[in-house]
Amino acid sequence: MNRLTHRSFALLLALAAPCVASAADYTVQAGSTLGFTSSFQGSNFDGQFNKWTAAISYDAAKLATSKFDVTVDLSSAKTGDSDRDGALPGPDFFDVAKFPQAHFVTTGFHQQGNQVMADGTLTLRGVTKPVSLNVTFKPQGNGATLDVSGSVNRLDFGVGGGQYKDTSVIGADVKVTAHLVLAAK
Repeated sequence: MNRLTHRSFALLLALAAPCVASAADYTVQAGSTLGFTSSFQGSNFDGQFNKWTAAISYDAAKLATSKFDVTVDLSSAKTGDSDRDGALPGPDFFDVAKFPQAHFVTTGFHQQGNQVMADGTLTLRGVTKPVSLNVTFKPQGNGATLDVSGSVNRLDFGVGGGQYKDTSVIGADVKVTAHLVLAAK
């Protein structure tokens, strides 16, 4: 390659570098929720986490560069039932004295039919397991909404062990849902 061609090639690379595909970064806004649904003695109940953070980088056209990183303060779980809310932080369930946070981070995304799936790892009570979540992303002006849902088996993470392993009393599957209102950074 002669010197002029080399310089032209280098200039072309320099100009193209900012165009390398990357997902858009977002900040989570007020009105966002992170919740869960489980069952007790055959009746469903809903709960939510009031303290959590999420780093969201997402572009439906550039899934390879998208990423979610969510940290949840487990002591912030509330269901509206004082007995249940008192038990959740304790050693039989979340054991927040030893494991104050849960953490989910994506490892990749894939298309499953018309649905986008976020594959990642969830760490809860010191146990890390793979989890896949359904993703619905809707751009809106200078932001977007992001809805995420999926299920985890609480027993896989040691939540509700001992006398609480009985799935006829407390269901094993816990549905996790999030509705994020996002603003572009």
